[in-house]
Amino acid sequence: MDDSSVVSALRKTPLHAVHLASGARMTDFGGWDMPVEYSGITTEHMAVRTAVGVFDVSHMGEIEIRGPQALDLVNYVTSNDAANLIDGQVQYSGLLFPNAAFVDDILIHQIGPTEFFLCVNASNQEKDYEWIASQNSFEADVELSSDRYVQFAIQGPKSLSVLAKLTDVRLDLIRYYHFTWGQIFGIEALIARTGYTGEDGFEIYVPPQEGPRLWTEILSAGAEFGVKPCGLGARNTLRLEAAMSLYGHEIDDTITPFEARLGWIVKLEQGDFIGRNALIEQKRRGVERRLAGFEMYDRGIARDGYRVFVNDQDVGWVTSGSPAPFLGKNIGLCMLPAGMVQMGRTIEVEVRQKRVVAKLTNLPFYARKK
Repeated sequence: MDDSSVVSALRKTPLHAVHLASGARMTDFGGWDMPVEYSGITTEHMAVRTAVGVFDVSHMGEIEIRGPQALDLVNYVTSNDAANLIDGQVQYSGLLFPNAAFVDDILIHQIGPTEFFLCVNASNQEKDYEWIASQNSFEADVELSSDRYVQFAIQGPKSLSVLAKLTDVRLDLIRYYHFTWGQIFGIEALIARTGYTGEDGFEIYVPPQEGPRLWTEILSAGAEFGVKPCGLGARNTLRLEAAMSLYGHEIDDTITPFEARLGWIVKLEQGDFIGRNALIEQKRRGVERRLAGFEMYDRGIARDGYRVFVNDQDVGWVTSGSPAPFLGKNIGLCMLPAGMVQMGRTIEVEVRQKRVVAKLTNLPFYARKK
C-alpha cells in the first residue's frame, strides 16, 4: 500500500483541505489525518502561552444522553458526581470499567436536568458510545453525534479578546468549566470555557459545514493579537507542562484514577457506579503505583515508554516526556511504585541505552497566574 492509500484511509475533519492549503505537516493521530504543526511546535507552544493559538480538534467525539433518567445513566457510568452540576456547567470525569481502569476520560456538559453532552477522545468515541449504550438500563437515549459538530480550541491569554470580536456573547461572564449558547460570526455555537493547555481559553462547537469559514474568521480576528494556527504537537507539549493526562499514556484500560493522580474525580459517596467496588478495595489496600513528574538534570529527552531506574533497579516507565518550551527544560511523567514517589528523589531514565539523571518534582510543571 502506497502512502497516498494510507492517507486516504485516514479519517479527516471538515477542515482537512484548509490545513493542507495552509502548509500544515500532517500525521496519523488515532486514525485521523491531523495537523501536527504549522509554523513549528515551539513557535505554536509559545503563542498559546503568551498570546493566542487556535486548534482544530474536530476529531474529538461527542455523545449526547437524553431522557428522564439521563442523570442516572451518566452517574452510573462515570466516577464523578454529575448530580452536583447545574445547567451550563462542565465536569471532568472518568468513564471506567468494573476493574476501575479507564474506558476514557471525558467532559460532561449539563444542557439541562435531562440532557447531557459528552466530549470524548477521538480514538475512543465508538468504544465509549458502545460501552455507555451497553450499560443503559435507564429511561435514557444515547446518541453518538460527532458528525454534527466541528470543534475549535482557542487558547491563550488573548483568547477572549479574539473571540469577542466575533460574538456579542459576554464571554467574561462564562466561568471556568461552564458554557453557554450563542452566535459566533452569525453561527449558532456551544461556547465552553475549558481547555487542554493550562491556559484560559474556549472550546467552541459548530455545525461541520461552518467550520472552514469560521476557522478563517478566527485567524483574521486574531491577527492583531498574534494568533497562530496550532497542531497536535504543541497541544501535547502544552498539556504536558500543565500535567494533564492523555489517554493511552497517563490513563488507559489498566490504570485507575487513584494511580493517575485523579482521585479528585472519584466520588465514592455518590452511590453505585461502574468501578466503585474496585476503587473502594484499592483505597483500602493502598495504591501500589502512582504517577509522578520529573525534570531531566542531565542532557537528554525522556520519551514515552522509556524505562525508569532507581538504585539500579528497573521500577517504572515514562508515560509522557518532551521538551517544555516555555519552561526551557526537559520534563516528563512516569509511573512508579507508590513508595518511591518522593519529591526530590533522583531517578534515572534510560535514553538510547544510556541512563540519564532526573529528579522528581511537584506538579503541575506550569500553572498560569489567575
